[in-house]
Amino acid sequence: MISEPDSVLLDRHDPDRNMARYYRLDIVPDLFGGVVLVRNWGRIGHRGQERQHWFADRATALQQQAAWARRKERRGYHVVGTA
Repeated sequence: MISEPDSVLLDRHDPDRNMARYYRLDIVPDLFGGVVLVRNWGRIGHRGQERQHWFADRATALQQQAAWARRKERRGYHVVGTA
């Protein structure tokens, strides 16, 4: 069985536009038996912004994580690592 990543890190570099950005997607358990998809993004080296999305089950959270990763890859981000 292949395990899905709990964390996906993407980045985007464009020296011509002085752009160095990151986008992180983490899946973490909550206190009530559900899971939270935490999206964090911003300039590399800075704290950035964060949004949280709550889900009843891990499968739904993984689907949303994959959807966000695909969306960001279409915008020029590249997967740097998964955990």
